Amino acid sequence: MAHWTELDTPHGPVRAWRDEPGGPSHGAVIVLQEIFGANAHIRDVAGRFAAAGFVALAPALYDPVAPGIELPYDEAGTARGVALRNELGFDRAIDIVAVAAETLHAEGLRAGAVGFCWGGSVAFLANTRLGLPAVSYYGARTLPFLDEPLRAPMMFHFGSADHSIPEDAVAQHRQKQPAATIHVYEGAGHAFNRDVDNHVFDPHAADVAWRRTIDFLQENLR
Repeated sequence: MAHWTELDTPHGPVRAWRDEPGGPSHGAVIVLQEIFGANAHIRDVAGRFAAAGFVALAPALYDPVAPGIELPYDEAGTARGVALRNELGFDRAIDIVAVAAETLHAEGLRAGAVGFCWGGSVAFLANTRLGLPAVSYYGARTLPFLDEPLRAPMMFHFGSADHSIPEDAVAQHRQKQPAATIHVYEGAGHAFNRDVDNHVFDPHAADVAWRRTIDFLQENLR
């Protein structure tokens, strides 16, 4: 049942990978990519949300600047992803998320956002700017926006060994967003949920974070 669909956004057409649950849904999840694009890993994550009972929609956020691009997990892919992330910017990313949410809401589905890495910071902004319940996995670019007030329930996942989000950065999240739920996973590094990359994957942290995320979504998307 998984397939590409298209969103009509203010920045042109954007593809979105859609996966459906086998039975009644608990709501919908907008899955927000890492800097590597809406690639096979992100599409697999969408499939896992569908298997848990949610309609999953993963927009290809880079389509306005690099249609169809998917990047490898290497130095060149990382550099290209950083450049595309900066070229697209947060405002256009949020515009795309808004259209995804409106599409799902028009179907009678309550939507939330779950994002990873850069997408984790986009998920936070989907909460503060669009009012979506959101889960952020190791969003390292959220600090400049922490003064924006939450408009819905919020959960953060961090790894204690993530050098891009040191302990003082986590402390700032706790200080400035006291209503949010914050989990820190001992020994886990950045991208600990990326199970296609043995260099970063932490199965224990990923499993616990996933169960907490599903519980959060079931509670807040009813």
